[in-house]
Amino acid sequence: MPEVKLNMVPGLAAAPKVKRRVINRDKLEADIAAVAVRMFAECGYEGTSIAAIAEAADMSKQNLMYYYPTKQALYQRVLDDVLDDWLQRMESLADEEHEPGEVLRAYIQAKLRFSREQPWASKVYAMEIISGAQLYGEQIKSRVVPLLRKDIDVFEKWIAAGRIAPLNATHLIFMIWAMTQSYADFSAQMALVLDKKQLTRKDYDDGEATIVRMVLATISAPG
Repeated sequence: MPEVKLNMVPGLAAAPKVKRRVINRDKLEADIAAVAVRMFAECGYEGTSIAAIAEAADMSKQNLMYYYPTKQALYQRVLDDVLDDWLQRMESLADEEHEPGEVLRAYIQAKLRFSREQPWASKVYAMEIISGAQLYGEQIKSRVVPLLRKDIDVFEKWIAAGRIAPLNATHLIFMIWAMTQSYADFSAQMALVLDKKQLTRKDYDDGEATIVRMVLATISAPG
């Protein structure tokens, strides 16, 4: 029987190259989105053009549009990335087996870490909401609402079991969102008030300690 060389099997030798192309494309698309998120945060959706993003990404407009045919497609990718990260952090709330205080502490820490590490992403998301979620409302409704209801169900079980004080879980989560996200969306104002060029890690740590203390005092079950 003659020896069969790998490169004689149709498609086999090309597989690694195809895989590399997929990896390279994914990386390039992510790099473009990383440039776009800052521009959308600084200039808004209407004030940002594909041509400007392409120039900032050091590529031609035609080349960029091969990966993202429209500005809305690129904007959607940016917001998808923000929401993916945000929802991953939200999933930690829906864990009724752990202590409520520890679950909420971890969630607050995760949300503040996102504000510190991804301020441009947070601002793009906030701007979309402030403008009425005209371009991304359906995605928010279909993805955030089910997870929020799941989290609220866990809170209600904790309340029924006497593990936390009776409270409106929906508005507690709203308040945690507002407090943590403000450290990204209003960081410039905070820095001005503190007479700094920008917030420091200590500022985020101090904010975290204060928010955690307030939330744990709110959920504390009567003794």
